[in-house]
Amino acid sequence: MSVFEAGMEGMVDMYIYETTTLLEQLDQILMQTEEEKQFSSENINEIFRAMHTIKGSSSMMGLKNMSILAHSIEDMFYIIREEEPKIGSMNSLYEIVFAASDLMKAEVDIVQNDDYSPTDFTKNISDIEKFVGCLKGKCEENPSEAVTEEKENITVNPNEGMTTIRVIFEDDCEMENLRALLLINKIKDECKKLEYEPSDIEKNSDTAKIIVEKGFIIRFIPVDSDKVIFNEIEEALNVKSYEVIYGEKTKSYQNKSENPVEIDDKKDQPKATADVKLENKSAKKEIAEINNAIANNENVAVHKNKGKQSLISVNLNKLDQLLDMVGEIVIAEAMVISNPDIKDLKIDNFQKAARQLRKLTGELQDIVMSIRMVPLSGVFNKMTRIVRDMKVELNKDVNLVFKGEDTEVDKGVIDMLNDPLMHMVRNSMDHGIEEIQEERINNGKPAQGTITLSAYNSSGEVIIVVSDDGRGINTKKVLSKAEKNGLLKKDKSEYTEKEIFNMVMLPGFSTSESVTEFSGRGVGMDVVRQNIEKIGGTVSVDSKLGMGTNFIIKIPLSLAIIDGIEISVGSSIFTIPVSSIKEFIKIKENQIFEDSEGKQMVVIRNKCYPLIKLCEIYGIKPLYENVQDGVIVLVEEEGKCGCILVDKLIGEQQVVVKPFSPMLNKYDIKEKGMAGCTILGDGSITIILDIAGLIKE
Repeated sequence: MSVFEAGMEGMVDMYIYETTTLLEQLDQILMQTEEEKQFSSENINEIFRAMHTIKGSSSMMGLKNMSILAHSIEDMFYIIREEEPKIGSMNSLYEIVFAASDLMKAEVDIVQNDDYSPTDFTKNISDIEKFVGCLKGKCEENPSEAVTEEKENITVNPNEGMTTIRVIFEDDCEMENLRALLLINKIKDECKKLEYEPSDIEKNSDTAKIIVEKGFIIRFIPVDSDKVIFNEIEEALNVKSYEVIYGEKTKSYQNKSENPVEIDDKKDQPKATADVKLENKSAKKEIAEINNAIANNENVAVHKNKGKQSLISVNLNKLDQLLDMVGEIVIAEAMVISNPDIKDLKIDNFQKAARQLRKLTGELQDIVMSIRMVPLSGVFNKMTRIVRDMKVELNKDVNLVFKGEDTEVDKGVIDMLNDPLMHMVRNSMDHGIEEIQEERINNGKPAQGTITLSAYNSSGEVIIVVSDDGRGINTKKVLSKAEKNGLLKKDKSEYTEKEIFNMVMLPGFSTSESVTEFSGRGVGMDVVRQNIEKIGGTVSVDSKLGMGTNFIIKIPLSLAIIDGIEISVGSSIFTIPVSSIKEFIKIKENQIFEDSEGKQMVVIRNKCYPLIKLCEIYGIKPLYENVQDGVIVLVEEEGKCGCILVDKLIGEQQVVVKPFSPMLNKYDIKEKGMAGCTILGDGSITIILDIAGLIKE
């Protein structure tokens, strides 16, 4: 039974989306800090806020286990942020948080299941509490008591009973004396006692030079805690750094987040201090100018925030419905414009209206498609965690590189890429990159291996390449393993190198000698091929022994509406995607010849191309017996070219891609060069040709 009540579907979807996004951000922050070997105050605050949000939303949804686990992590980073403890083992910290992140991700994945039951996180929460106890220096005591206990960050100078600090303002900020006065007015209400040097900053403009040379000295006894004062100083405009003095010892703090610190609870924007009472009128004027400038900056910030608030989240099902509706509009438009009742009529006003309608439907299509476009950076970033975990498990030094991660694809496409990319990255980590660094060095490679994820657009497609600089694919080993498993369909000598490479994606194929956590089952790369083909894409493998391997994925930019050229063969009409067409040609009889295998070829500008006759492939009687009487359509796909023989060219038309029924999958439709179907303006159905399949045919 589901834990959620009826009618909560929208809230559940929003919760899953928000929590998943926050957990992905958490992973990114952890991996960044792990690589940099330091936490910045910004990093700590982001983690704290993410856990705080997950805690609150999980509690609201009735998921107490998630809320308690998030609260435990929040408490841990609260201690790290507020008390500046010495962390004994950073590896332990990362493993604890990564483990908690994985558990919460798994929990989010199953919360909508009908048989959902909350996972017991007791052990993980206990591990976190023990770690927090060690942060407090009380590893042997009750961790829960250690979490709630507080500790002063900065102590008061015992000699004078006052804390003394030296403030350094930013270079070239000018009017340092007035900056100092603003700072004093900012903190005075938080101090029982307050002194500063120079003491005449409000009347003597020469004190600006003294502040530049020696800094601005402040002595105070706080009303509450030193930390309140420090936070106010850190928020102050133009403060570069400050130095807290303990008798003869000093400790330096950087105020800004560009340098890593361990405690920095500053707000996003500085506050303006307007209530300043001065006897010097000119000084009052200068202060007013400063405050106005600060206020203007705040107004800009508010404006930007308003812009951010203009973004909304929309359920993907609604976008799918909108896209389907646009597709139907495109079909309806074609039906109206191509209506046989008005085909021969000369009605100029109608033609003008028709052109305007086509323009508007085209713009509407572009807008809807842009709404659905999502950058690949999200799915790419998920691979970072996989590489990180496998580096630890396999003890391999590997660097993951992204190229073209801003490339956008349809949301429906990107959802299908997670599993294929995961399996390919795991394959590169496990099989590609060498286990022994000396092996790489001896082959002239750097000790650190590299896996590269790259993406780019090419003629209506998105090309994604997963490459590594590892050992490459051993064709002899692959062929031998395929033969042993009974996967060969012809003699070994007849297989080309490319065919052998692609054997790694056969069902049940694996070169691993034993089954491990990451490989050996022979299902990973088969999943890659199946998932890519589901979205109308292709995947191929290229490799060079000793140099590395490339997995090349080609997927359509969109699955919905394409520009196509309608052609006829006999009484049948087909659609060829415009992105695949290079040119239309009328040829002569002397341009046709047969190769050694008896296949017809066409010579165009001293280059030979295979002749593809749709009439023979689909059993259609053509209008013309002679090739030179028809039209040759020169097409290119996946780097291969071919000449398609058609009877007539009908014209260009936007078509809505309709997938075939799953019941037709058993007929190997894709292998026969059919990508889908569409409805024409007169209501008839036409086949959309798969050019890559035809060229292979």
